[in-house]
Amino acid sequence: MELQGKKIAIMLDQAYQEMEVWYPYYRFTEAGAEVTLVAPQAGATYPSKLGYPCVSDAAAGDVNGGDFEAVIIPGGWAPDFMRRDESMIRFISQCAEAKIILAAICHGGWMLCCTDALKGKRATSFVAIKHDMINAGADWVDEECVIDGNVITSRTPDDLPAFCKAIIKALS
Repeated sequence: MELQGKKIAIMLDQAYQEMEVWYPYYRFTEAGAEVTLVAPQAGATYPSKLGYPCVSDAAAGDVNGGDFEAVIIPGGWAPDFMRRDESMIRFISQCAEAKIILAAICHGGWMLCCTDALKGKRATSFVAIKHDMINAGADWVDEECVIDGNVITSRTPDDLPAFCKAIIKALS
């Protein structure tokens, strides 16, 4: 299994985009990774944009970003809620400081904007947060999947195959 022994965090909050949580969750689990859903509260249920429930495994305040090899930040409106929670910001900051794989799709880039991770990096996102990414120091481009060092970004659910392949390659 290509990701056997790897620990991956997927950040979670309300109004998440369904495909951007569940596609990576099952793909990486299938590849042998230990996937942890990290949210403001452990064991809480977070509804997606369409109401699909997801139960978190761990509270952001109880984990350390350096304990993982990668963190996935899905889109939807969840990142807007994530960035309102200091424990979620602390967690993503720890991930950035540990220089693990930082993978954001769609609006997930908003959480990278809470760190210095985008400074001088090529990156993409959903077009609505293009200027936020630029203001955080990114060289924003409109491409399916952008890899710049430990930062991997994509635009929309349509980019999930390329996004997940890039993460797997980076972790292998």
